[in-house]
Amino acid sequence: MIAIIDYGMGNLRSVQKAFEKVGARSFITQDPEEIESAQKIVLPGVGASKPAMERLQELKLIPVIKAAISEHKPFLGICLGLQLLFEKSFEGGEIKGLNILPGIVARFKQLKVPHMGWNQLQLTQKNCPLFKDIKNLSEVYFCHSFYVKPALQKITAATTEYGGEFTSAIWQNQIFGVQFHPEKSQSVGLQILQNFNALSL
Repeated sequence: MIAIIDYGMGNLRSVQKAFEKVGARSFITQDPEEIESAQKIVLPGVGASKPAMERLQELKLIPVIKAAISEHKPFLGICLGLQLLFEKSFEGGEIKGLNILPGIVARFKQLKVPHMGWNQLQLTQKNCPLFKDIKNLSEVYFCHSFYVKPALQKITAATTEYGGEFTSAIWQNQIFGVQFHPEKSQSVGLQILQNFNALSL
């Protein structure tokens, strides 16, 4: 079972419906015990880092997320859910993230924001299980004004061009994160979610 974490930020039902389309069993929850019992975890998100971290703190979900990752459960961060994995964000000041991965979250400079619409994935880790059967330069759907800057470039699984190259997906052990929205990315996005569902513990 896949737990989709509900902290009040993101179109959770769209994510769940996309998993349903690929035959994956998932449930939406903000209950720590239900999240702890799940085999895989998804942290979606739309919006800003500060209210997201405040809400996770209020719901006492931060230690639950960190425990799941330390237990090597497959974990997928989507959009803001990816950004929260890093040390800090500069969205409305300096905001502490979950500090699971080293790096920061920065704003696109001198570019129209949000970066919205379809754009290509340049796959940089050929063996990343999240991108099994995904062709290089496949297009996915984005909507964001901030992007992650990992301290360790080796965890970058895909990049995308928008006024320069930025990290659009990461992979480290059982931790995956995508800046785009797979639930809005049609067949490519569904394949990515199917690949996540197929991961072994």
